[in-house]
Amino acid sequence: MNSYERFCFNLIGDRMKAKRSDYHDLRNNMMRARMTVPFEAYLATTYISALISGLFFAGAVGLFTYLFKIPEMIEYKGVLPAVIVSLSSYSLIICTIIAVIVSLIVFGGTTYFVFLLYPGILAGERRRNIDATLPYAINYITAMSTAGITPAEVFRLLGDSKIYGECAVEARYITREVELFGKDLLDALRICSSYTPSQRMKDFLQGSMASISSGGNLTEYFRIKAEQYKHENRLNQKMFLETLGLISESYVTALVAGTLFLIILQSVVSTISGSSSPHFLYIIIYGIIPLGSLMFIIIISSMTPEI
Repeated sequence: MNSYERFCFNLIGDRMKAKRSDYHDLRNNMMRARMTVPFEAYLATTYISALISGLFFAGAVGLFTYLFKIPEMIEYKGVLPAVIVSLSSYSLIICTIIAVIVSLIVFGGTTYFVFLLYPGILAGERRRNIDATLPYAINYITAMSTAGITPAEVFRLLGDSKIYGECAVEARYITREVELFGKDLLDALRICSSYTPSQRMKDFLQGSMASISSGGNLTEYFRIKAEQYKHENRLNQKMFLETLGLISESYVTALVAGTLFLIILQSVVSTISGSSSPHFLYIIIYGIIPLGSLMFIIIISSMTPEI
């Protein structure tokens, strides 16, 4: 914990212990994300941060509304009820109070939900990294197992490696359960498989448990899983390239040919009508093309698998 999290925990941490059952998904996501912050400290930080954010923005919005007299800038030409007319002299104070309350709810609630969603986002990033590096990590495990190294030592060596990303992190947690907490390897694999964010890693660990408990050939199991995941990665890469081809064709059709057609059409219409208003061209050049390109970049970035 850093000093801010420690401060929040010391402030309301004891009250957060009673809320463990109310935040079951949050606790699971924190475990899947392998966050080192205790649940009570993180939840206390969530509440305090939401309160601070809400108060800060509420004060800023209220001060802005009051100093610039925003309500007085609004003119309503319709017929108002007598109650509202009678309160018109207090409109500045009333609107400032409303702005403060709304800002407190909006910004405080947004901060609260961002803190709740962050562990899930972090767990999703770990899942993608594990799925991308798992075939290579299993190849490494297979090589070590073929050399006659025991399964517990194999996972320890994998955890010591720096090139297998989050797979090495999962292996270090297995080693921690064995060496620090005195669990046997089957219990360590079961615990790790319960909280890993990757379904592929979970299937692999559960298969390893079944192979060890049944006395099967663990090295052969590693070799089979390595071939399986290698084949799956090849299929995923092929599907990604096909999808990327479709997206590139859509980009050329929509943002290259489409915008060019609109520009030519606008030029022809302007010539015929005799008007030279460039506003539509500005919308295309400075709005549609940049925003459309940004949208395609985000789509490609979100669907690109890690290598």
